[in-house]
Amino acid sequence: MKKVIGSAIVIYAVYVLAMFWYLFYGADTQIPVVLQGTAADPTTFLNDRELMLSEQYSKIRNLLFFINLPFDWLLYFLILVLGVSVKFGSWSKAVSKFSIVQTAIYLFYLTLVVEVLSYPLRWISYTLSKNYEITTQSYSSWMKDVVIGFWVDYAMMFIIVTVLFMLIRRTGKRWWFYAWVCSVPFSLFLMFLQPVVIDPLYNDFYPLKDKELEQKILSLAAQADIPAEHVYEVNMAEKTNALNAYVTGIGSNSRIVLWDTTLNRLNDEEILYIMAHEMAHYVMKHIYIGIAGYLLLTLVGLFIISRLIDGILNRWGHLLKVESVREITVLPLLLLLISVLTFVASPVENAVSRYQERAADEYAIELTHEKEPAIRTFQELTRAGLSQVNPPYLVKLFRYGHPTMLERISYLESYEPLEKDNSN
Repeated sequence: MKKVIGSAIVIYAVYVLAMFWYLFYGADTQIPVVLQGTAADPTTFLNDRELMLSEQYSKIRNLLFFINLPFDWLLYFLILVLGVSVKFGSWSKAVSKFSIVQTAIYLFYLTLVVEVLSYPLRWISYTLSKNYEITTQSYSSWMKDVVIGFWVDYAMMFIIVTVLFMLIRRTGKRWWFYAWVCSVPFSLFLMFLQPVVIDPLYNDFYPLKDKELEQKILSLAAQADIPAEHVYEVNMAEKTNALNAYVTGIGSNSRIVLWDTTLNRLNDEEILYIMAHEMAHYVMKHIYIGIAGYLLLTLVGLFIISRLIDGILNRWGHLLKVESVREITVLPLLLLLISVLTFVASPVENAVSRYQERAADEYAIELTHEKEPAIRTFQELTRAGLSQVNPPYLVKLFRYGHPTMLERISYLESYEPLEKDNSN
């Protein structure tokens, strides 16, 4: 047991050191010679201090990302091999004979332990953003969000885990398929509720206050044949200096949301480009394509997990102190496998997302007929978020659902809208 635990910790430590070397010394983040001096070159729109801070902040933030997920995997592994999961199972059975109550108690213990042990890395991430003036949120406000997130995650996990183990116990080896069937309406229901139930727990949403700007946005929406009545803004300035806008929800609850930081730092032309970009996602059905892709990956993932978990329990069940997938104590192993497969699949998901974002950038240019506001927008996004313009390859592969700022700005600079081509 000591050898297994020691080996796991050593492997994690070696991985952390390797990622540190790669991000701080091994990766090439230089601007290609052909793009030096162009609008994509950060030296043309960031001062020396901003350049230094963006490099420092991005490297540390990327390191935290790459060490956080494997830390969770290590944590789930230790919870299994140290018998913590078995102990939680025994405590839950001692409280009640009803399986639903046992699930609630077990899940609370597990969620609480993972939350507490993961807290140091989350606090480091919060402190980092605070020190680099990305986050403006007070510690008490941040902790409030952490507590809300804990209970929201716990409630959703309770529903998912209760249904999942009911299916495992009743449907045998085909549990993965029935679990996927149940996940389809549940996922759609969550996406429908997200804008009106979950998001307002963290921030206040309200129709755009600037009615003149709203009319410009609605006029743009009309050009794109988008039925829109309101654009929403959210009070993010009390939490961050970063900029953002996004499309959320499905059906009648779908909406375009602007952070107030975006409204405060960008002019109308730049905001209209962002709105045109978000409208592109609506017009091109990217949300629904994303849902279909997610459901397909979920089906494949559940099938793979069902096969992996049977093999792992047959070979190492005694080490993990779990004999059957029917036992609630197998949950840490399930969560570990889901997390690993999600990480492995992320390059594919990110590549599809980057393709959609490029298409949305192009659509926005065709709708607004203006390149300069778009270029200024991405430059300001870089400045506000202290983002690396040309991040390391592995960072782009696993973290970037958008093209890099280098790619976006250089693409826009060379792009000629169709109207201009037709006029020639």
